Amino acid sequence: METNLFQPLVAAVISAAIATRSYRKKSLDLSGAIAGFAVMTIHIAVNYRFGAVLLIFFFTSSMFTKFGEDKKRKVDADFKEGGQRNWIQVLFNSGIATLLVLIAWKLVGSQDYCLNSKESGLMTSLIGGIIGHYCCCNGDTWSSELGILSDEPPRLITTFKPVRRGTNGGVTKAGLLAAAAGGAVIGLTFVILGFITTNCTFNVALKQLLLIPVSALAGLCGSVIDSLLGATLQYSGFCSVRNKVVGKPGPTVKKISGLSILDNNAVNLVSILLTTALTSITCLYIF
Repeated sequence: METNLFQPLVAAVISAAIATRSYRKKSLDLSGAIAGFAVMTIHIAVNYRFGAVLLIFFFTSSMFTKFGEDKKRKVDADFKEGGQRNWIQVLFNSGIATLLVLIAWKLVGSQDYCLNSKESGLMTSLIGGIIGHYCCCNGDTWSSELGILSDEPPRLITTFKPVRRGTNGGVTKAGLLAAAAGGAVIGLTFVILGFITTNCTFNVALKQLLLIPVSALAGLCGSVIDSLLGATLQYSGFCSVRNKVVGKPGPTVKKISGLSILDNNAVNLVSILLTTALTSITCLYIF
């Protein structure tokens, strides 16, 4: 019984410390800190590797969000000091993965698995979905936060015409490379920890390395899907008063692209759903 209680206790302590620090550093507002505590506790309590990929996503995304804040302040109409994600953003970026983590816990508890469809296709699919989720989130965040700092002017992904910085659907080479790198880091984290926490045959363990390029592609795929949705179903216009790209039409706003169908959270959710499903199927096929 003590062993069963140890991991949830560790999870709660770590999550409380990180949520408190993030609130003080303005990475999360109060609602985001509370939601983040719950999500982190679930991930770490179920499986340390699930917790690790969530924390890698959170810490690297928060770090890159703070890069070049002066430049982003001039471009981003919704700029917030430190990022200050709220509970809605936390759940949109981790809700689906949290559900998959709870399903995995219901099936096998805290037992750690290698990706191996011959042993368990269901667990391989679930793990692939969780990895795909965070590859998408991390890749898209790295792409957005680093791509906007690129000296290269962004181009609308649907037409490849140059657009203003901050336009939904605008991409740069640096941003796309950052997306792939963001996904690869998630896969690398999961694989390295797996060599310590799992007990698989040599051939199966070696095959886990394939998760790294799969994760890189998932990060890139998530960013591309997000950009396609942003360019077509999310409104972008230039406000002559604020001198910034904004996400809503108005009397002083000249349309750049897109339709007012999805907001940023909805775009993120759809791209996460699609990338999660694609990565889950890919892992089931490859492993």
